[in-house]
Amino acid sequence: MKKLKLYHGSENVIKLPQFHFGNPKNDYGYGFYCTENIELAKEWGCTEEKDGFANEYQLVLDGLSILNLSQGEFNILNWLAILLENRTFELTSDISIAAKQYLLQNFLIPYHKYDIIRGYRADDSYFAFANAFLNNTISVQKLNQAMYLGKLGEQVVLKSKKAFSQISFVTSTPADRNIYYPKKMLRDSTARSTFSKIRSESDLQNPNAFFVIDIIRGGIKNGDPRIPAILFK
Repeated sequence: MKKLKLYHGSENVIKLPQFHFGNPKNDYGYGFYCTENIELAKEWGCTEEKDGFANEYQLVLDGLSILNLSQGEFNILNWLAILLENRTFELTSDISIAAKQYLLQNFLIPYHKYDIIRGYRADDSYFAFANAFLNNTISVQKLNQAMYLGKLGEQVVLKSKKAFSQISFVTSTPADRNIYYPKKMLRDSTARSTFSKIRSESDLQNPNAFFVIDIIRGGIKNGDPRIPAILFK
């Protein structure tokens, strides 16, 4: 029997995760969002005003289908297309509106059929990266680089009733907001400063750089080797 240890950061102790509960506007829609890193869970569980908990679980993986967006067969635009279907983006330019439609038509993969999704976590700083790409101000290569260097963490999301039936609560560990909220803010500010540095290094003259307008005009589709695979460590 193969098991996976997971942590969920929250202001509360959650002994029984509930299927199809929570915010449908999360990265991958309804789901139970976890991490394999207890320190990240403690950061995610704290706010400026409240302490939190890292809730620990055991997930039995037997018989579960897993979509791992960090594998080389997927690219950064597969991840972005899923976000575009679930999260709320403020698309104010013609190019960003056209980009959303094009990515959903050509890069959205059938993620709904999986029990588990593993992939990037998109917080506010990552949204800045994604918005810059949709507005044609950074290339897809820079988007991929920014996501990789930001190191905000990978998440494991339970999506199906079957997955929820195979997770069990183990314990909860308190997280002091005075320790973990500053860590969360430092992680975010580091990602933003990294992005600013990457963005300042123009690749307008790089013939191998693809902006979203190039992808649309060139009719580039999912699987094209010119679109970089997701890099995650």
